[in-house]
Amino acid sequence: MKNNLKSIALAITTLISLLTNGLHAQTENAADRTAISFETDPSAFIFNGYAFHFRIKPKNSKHFLIGAGTYALDFPNLLVDMNEKNKQKGWKVRISSAYSLFGEYYFKEQNRKWFVGLQAGVQNFENKNEQVKGMVSRYSNLIMMPSLGYAWQPFKIPFYIKPWAGIGYTTKISGDNSLGNLTYDISPWVPFITVHIGYTIK
Repeated sequence: MKNNLKSIALAITTLISLLTNGLHAQTENAADRTAISFETDPSAFIFNGYAFHFRIKPKNSKHFLIGAGTYALDFPNLLVDMNEKNKQKGWKVRISSAYSLFGEYYFKEQNRKWFVGLQAGVQNFENKNEQVKGMVSRYSNLIMMPSLGYAWQPFKIPFYIKPWAGIGYTTKISGDNSLGNLTYDISPWVPFITVHIGYTIK
């Protein structure tokens, strides 16, 4: 009888141990595997453009994301007029295409709560001016932008809303930002604020 009780106790202990280790391994596997997020910026579509981004959480990384994106949009007059040298000078400015690499560090976990980020990319511009009909200037800028944001997941599904703001340093790397005798002034510092929405596939 005692031997039977010992055998049962040993079997129960072994089963509990196996289940516990199995659950622990499943939890670790879920946390450690690679995850991909897809994002967009709705404001880009409002301003006659587009925005498509993806982010990757590398395996065994809880806080760090890397990714890339492409976007285009018409500059709202507010952004053009922030530079006094361009204010009310008739400029119509468009990012015809842009390509950036992104890195983001989340203090809690990926796509949750506060994060800091950095992007580096190239923006291709097309400028028009109502004083010079039928002409377009084309040039490309390099941009580096640190950012601060917050990712909010309002539902149980991995959908998130991500407002963020940054200050970018930009400089022309090719092309011409002049039209006739008019020159669009390229400010080296560009403040930016927006809201991304996204979904994570784990």
